Amino acid sequence: MAEASTATEIGSATAHERAVAAARERLAALPADAPVRLHKKTSNLFRFRDGAGGLEVDGLDRVLHVDVGARTADVGGMTTYEDLVAATLPHGLMPLVVPQLKTITLGGAVVGLGIESTSFRDGLPHESVLAADVLTGGGEIVHATAENEHADLHAGLANSYGTLGYAVALTIELAPVRPFVALRHLRFDDAASMADASARITAERAHDGEAVDFLDGTVFSADEQYLTLGRMVDEAPYLSDYTGQGIYYRSIQQRSTDFLSIADYLWRWDTDWFWCSRALGVQHPLVRRVWPSRYRRSDVYRRLVALDRRYRFSERIQTRATGAIGVEPIIQDVEVPVEHLAEFLDFFHREIGIAPVWVCPLQLRGERTWPLYPLEPHRTYVNVGFWSDALLRPGMARDHHNRLIERKLMELDGHKSLYSTASYTREEFDTLYGGEQYRRLKERYDPARRLPDLYTKCVVNS
Repeated sequence: MAEASTATEIGSATAHERAVAAARERLAALPADAPVRLHKKTSNLFRFRDGAGGLEVDGLDRVLHVDVGARTADVGGMTTYEDLVAATLPHGLMPLVVPQLKTITLGGAVVGLGIESTSFRDGLPHESVLAADVLTGGGEIVHATAENEHADLHAGLANSYGTLGYAVALTIELAPVRPFVALRHLRFDDAASMADASARITAERAHDGEAVDFLDGTVFSADEQYLTLGRMVDEAPYLSDYTGQGIYYRSIQQRSTDFLSIADYLWRWDTDWFWCSRALGVQHPLVRRVWPSRYRRSDVYRRLVALDRRYRFSERIQTRATGAIGVEPIIQDVEVPVEHLAEFLDFFHREIGIAPVWVCPLQLRGERTWPLYPLEPHRTYVNVGFWSDALLRPGMARDHHNRLIERKLMELDGHKSLYSTASYTREEFDTLYGGEQYRRLKERYDPARRLPDLYTKCVVNS
């Protein structure tokens, strides 16, 4: 990591070094046959488990240094993007990709993938990692870069989900920002037109002669979908606020242009967890008025969902009301080549029927590829995000809908993120997620298999 330059940063660096040493000691103290998993204050995974136990990693959640001239930051791996953005925006800088939810951690976005509206230009969070200090399953701290003897680990962190080691500190690139974002919401009546526009804007990084700095979209139905184009500006005629009674995603249908501060733009989805807060009643005007604003956050909603999953309140209500045999959570983000987006959405509307759906164009930054999530350079993909439940009818397996999605993705040369339910066979999984490369990394950095296997963690125990 880069050298700290102030007394505060030196103190943070010293505290960070102590925290790293403590994490190593805790790992070494665990019984050799004890399963090891990370214990964090926050999580955005949708594999709900008992929070007891685990490897404590207190103190690895600091922004250690922001180098304004070099446009880099040294950051503890458990630092949330909320804290990271708060440290960089005063310098007129932001991470190249800021995932949508405040409590996603930098290390989590790197090893578990993250995406947002700069991804059409800047790829995924792991692509901006210049160096990573990793506590491996073997108990060592390994400094990995793209050029040193641990370049294989640097490349293999992406989509490894903590099964090779834990990123305790990272040096990342930063990008300059301007104070405001001007938004344009473009409506499309069919998915093919939206896909064509996504490919063109990704290639040109412009629309109607104006630069595009941010690009994502929202699908409300098969004949109502929008791309939202963001352009950073120095002045704004007005600013909207979607942290109170206003709801951001509804504004997309209600207005063609809008203005937000850069901070409010980055966190536009967090207040309502995209649209998922509606399932908790938070979007009802009366509920919204009495629900404290400090609790209008995605991490609060996730904790409520975790309780619901544990005690199955909503499932019991839905099955009694509909006669269904159960409820299948459909919590997924998938990558589909842009040329297949219309076909995937047609399948999705027909077979799954969840709406709205989020879309976010993506292209890798350069020639480099990442073995455990093998996207092709110079090929445009679109992330499709959908987060709800589907009713299970008699004769359906518990993973019926998720398995339909997986099969369609394999047919269309797509992938899905592994933060939630997965049902792939081992052979399918190895083909999609670099099985042979993963086994080599596992042998080198976790030879005693202290950490779980990727397939076991993401499929068998999902």
